[in-house]
Amino acid sequence: MFSRTGRRTWRGLTALAFGAASVAAAPGLAAADAAGSASLAPSASGHSLPTDARFFIPQPSSGAVSQIKQLLRGGDWRDAALLTRMVTTPQAVWFTSGTPADVQKQAHDTIRQAALERAVPVLAAYDIPGRDCSQYSAGGALDQSAYEAWIDGLAAGIGRAKAVVILEPDALGNMPSNCGLPSSTYPFTDAERIAEIDYAVTALEKDPAVSVYLDGTHSAWQSVGTMAQRLLAGDVQQAQGFFLNLSNYQADPQLINYGTWISDCIAMVTDANNAHFNKPGDCASQYYPANPSDFSTWGLTTQWYAQNMGDAVASTHFVIDTSRNGKGPNTMQTYAAAPYNQPASVVSKLASGNWCNPPASGLGVRPTAKTGVALLDAYLWVKIPGESDGQCDAAGGVRAWDYTAYTQSNWPTDAASQQLFDPLWGVNDPAAGAWFPQQALQLAQEAMPPLF
Repeated sequence: MFSRTGRRTWRGLTALAFGAASVAAAPGLAAADAAGSASLAPSASGHSLPTDARFFIPQPSSGAVSQIKQLLRGGDWRDAALLTRMVTTPQAVWFTSGTPADVQKQAHDTIRQAALERAVPVLAAYDIPGRDCSQYSAGGALDQSAYEAWIDGLAAGIGRAKAVVILEPDALGNMPSNCGLPSSTYPFTDAERIAEIDYAVTALEKDPAVSVYLDGTHSAWQSVGTMAQRLLAGDVQQAQGFFLNLSNYQADPQLINYGTWISDCIAMVTDANNAHFNKPGDCASQYYPANPSDFSTWGLTTQWYAQNMGDAVASTHFVIDTSRNGKGPNTMQTYAAAPYNQPASVVSKLASGNWCNPPASGLGVRPTAKTGVALLDAYLWVKIPGESDGQCDAAGGVRAWDYTAYTQSNWPTDAASQQLFDPLWGVNDPAAGAWFPQQALQLAQEAMPPLF
């Protein structure tokens, strides 16, 4: 949290960046958008989100402030203004560790700050045991009982305030059985994971003003039937719904289709009068009859649901993380062409790791609950734009590179250093959650829609 002095410094920096950039910027640079306007927080109560919800803007990280100061000192007013606009857009507050007392205090402080803004905070709860398959974002509570105590602390900190809770990114997409790790080093089970999610939903939904969303992965990952089955096991029907695309880059049209199909599938398989009752494996998806590589075929899956829904009515809502998907996923095909000339095997490996700090990405739709889609509650910035996905390199299995085909004079030449190097950025990437200046600036510059 910022001290009072830090808040004053940030306000002054914001004013300077926006004021200096106004000469070069298009009209309306400093005008707030619908999600960040001066309107009051919604007066409606209940688990659902009103369309006029105003979302909370947390204090920016020290890395963001440092980068903006550096740009200003160098006279780069426009880029300083872009980054300022990015970090003064509503985004989530993450809760990733600590004791139950720690998380209770952090949540209480966030709720209090959001109340001063008359805004709805988006809280990302990320402390489940064995999270991220013990990879880039490894950590979490030690066991189920410790996690339940942590969730109780989070719930107590929220109290009866209005809040959105993004519950455990990747927890249902990467179940313990998906990790492929030996039980001797990874002693977590699917049954424990489901029990932990169920407990969290029950504890957090006791507050009638909290909207809890569970992990629904994204349109290029798990199939519709798989996610419907896991969401139902995780008690999604007692929550507000599920979230999509967290920390990823999939395009909104595909995500809206995918989310709608999951909701349709849930409705069908829980309707005792439907021929597909209790059979989530029957549900059509992005993989069939649609072709996942050809969006023009996705209407085939939509048509399948129209023909099979019967009297079932989809009612499970969802939200989409648009913090970095303005330009969609990076196919990495650029690196097959000159000057890089990377072989097909390298491009394939790069494509499989395109979730990890991919270049040529931009901010997406700014947070709003006015979506125009009945089941889509909001576009949100959950992953903090500008924070690294992790040290994306060959050692971690998400990068590959043929240095004989392309290199630069300042790149490493020994094999050990090349294993830890990210050739797509020309640097060793920061650790997960650390500020990544090069990526942060590119996200702001390539935003779709533009920041100004």
